[in-house]
This record gives sequence, structure tokens and C-alpha cells, in this order.
Amino acid sequence: MRAAVLAIMIGCSSTEEPDPRIQRGADAYAKYCALCHGDRGQGYVADNANALAHPEFLATATDELLRRAIARGRPGTTMSAWSKAAGGPLDDGTIADMVAFLRSWQRGARLDVHGHKVVGEIARAEPIYDAQCRACHGARGAGGTHMSIASPEFLITASDGFLRHAIDKGRGGTPMPGFGAELSAQQVDDLVVLIRSWQRPPSEGTPVLPDNTAPAVLHPTGPEPVFPEGRFVSVDAVKKELDRGVKLVLLDARPPADYVFDHITGAISVPFYEVDKHLARLPKDVTIVAYCACPHAESGSAVDALARNGYTRGKVLDEGVNVWKARGYPMTAGAKP
Repeated sequence: MRAAVLAIMIGCSSTEEPDPRIQRGADAYAKYCALCHGDRGQGYVADNANALAHPEFLATATDELLRRAIARGRPGTTMSAWSKAAGGPLDDGTIADMVAFLRSWQRGARLDVHGHKVVGEIARAEPIYDAQCRACHGARGAGGTHMSIASPEFLITASDGFLRHAIDKGRGGTPMPGFGAELSAQQVDDLVVLIRSWQRPPSEGTPVLPDNTAPAVLHPTGPEPVFPEGRFVSVDAVKKELDRGVKLVLLDARPPADYVFDHITGAISVPFYEVDKHLARLPKDVTIVAYCACPHAESGSAVDALARNGYTRGKVLDEGVNVWKARGYPMTAGAKP
């Protein structure tokens, strides 16, 4: 059965013996990535999780772009850092296996676009970006409804040729159109120069890890929260009940680096993939509201894990932490709740 499932994921015949690296990478991908990017890399299972198996992406993405994206993520976005160096669960070998697995989806030859020389002008590109790109990618490449193209972790591994090809060809079948038929070659180059102007050095140094000694329950002597029936609860409802001083556990289901970057004030870090390790901290007689950023793939997985262990009072923050933050509700950075 496992071989058949793996064959579906990598698109090979079930009679073929898979490369052990690919098998290990598939196992890790299924555990940590499929809930957002899809079991076949089709993307958009969680909001705006891009299509990793897209032929245009794999044809131009280098192994280093894939490796670093998995290891270090995109801080401040829904793409988490998964490496042990960032507090996540994956060692370098497993990340290499995952890159091999992602590469197994590639069906065409790689395109050598990375030596492309781009010359352009920022001033010419700015009105084009505002008209064609800003609605999805946000002002200056960040804060939009789709991926942050100004992320330092993205730009350090995305060559000018990679950016140019993405703008020109797009990602057919996804929200990213190709602009090659609409923009001149010079206009595309101008956009690449504009995007490159946003590049900043990525953060380095030893990551801070969440403080797992803090009490889990907020307002332990407070009243019980009043939430609607069902699995999901809105950010406004949670904020209203917190302002009322209710007894509650806020559970951040994202990997540790996301929690340290910023989290809902008072939340504790319980990554969705290791809920069982934290059960001793979590009382069964208190309502637990889990959240993530995708907006509820990881938090939903955490609530499911709690339910399997006899927790009947788990709720999922419906809109996710980014809507909480957009409302201006309290957020905290660092290791402590």
C-alpha cells in the first residue's frame, strides 16, 4: 500500500522501485507540506500555497532555491522555516531528500535561465507594477494576497532569469498569469530590476526558540468562553472573549520560527506535527483555540490531533493569525507568550 501511495505522489508506476531518497522525501513532504501544497504539489489546498509541481516553476527553480525555501522559509509569511537550525523538525539530509522528491515531479528539461542579463529602469517599472502586480503581491512586493516577492529569503536564491521567466510565462492554471504577450521584453526587464531593488540581506544568527515553560491557560480563574457551536470560531469572537477575561488556551500550531517572529499575545507554541509532545501542558477541561496562518490547515491538524487524544473542546481560529494581525489585535514577538 505504501508503495502504491508513493507512486501516486511521484507519478511513477507502482511496479518501479522508488529511489530511497525520494521515498524519504515523500514521507517528510506528506507529514509537513501536503496539507498546504497538496499531495501532488498542486498547490492552493491552503490559501495561496503555491503549486510546487508546476512545470514552469520546476524548470527554472534551482535545487538551492528549493533547499533554502524549505530550510529557512519566508519569515513573516505563511511559508515556515522547517530546518532544525530554525527550530523546526528537519535535518539537512531530510531537506535534501525533500528536494529530490520535489524534483521527481519535473517532467521537462531544466531551463538555463540564470545567466540572463537584465538591464532596466525602476521608474519605468513602477507604474507597470502598480497596474499589473500590486493587487496580488502588495506594495513593494509584500503584504499582498499572494506570495511575497520581496522576501529576502526568496530574492537571495531567485536569479534575474528566474524572475524574468516567471513574469513572462506565469504559472498557467494558477492565479499567476504570464505577461509576455502583454508587456514588451524591456518592460519585463524593468520589472525585474524593480523587484531586485527590494532585495535586503536575510536575517542571520542563532534563532530564539519558544519558551515552553510558561503556563498554557490564560485567565485560569476566569469564566468559561461563549463560542458558537462547531469547529471554527472567528477572530472577533475570540478577541471579545479574551477582553472579557475568559479561561482559554491559545495554541499557535505553526513551526517555532513563526511563533518567535510574532504570535497572538498569550499564545503558547505547539507545532501541529508534535502535539503529542505537549499534551501534559494542555488541560482537557479548558477550551483550546488553535491558529495558524494558512489560515486553518495547520491549526485544523492540531485540533484533530487533540481530538484523537480525548480533547473535546478544541476550536480552530477561522480566519487565521494574519486576519487577527490585520485587525490590530494584540501580537507579541519573541520566545515568551
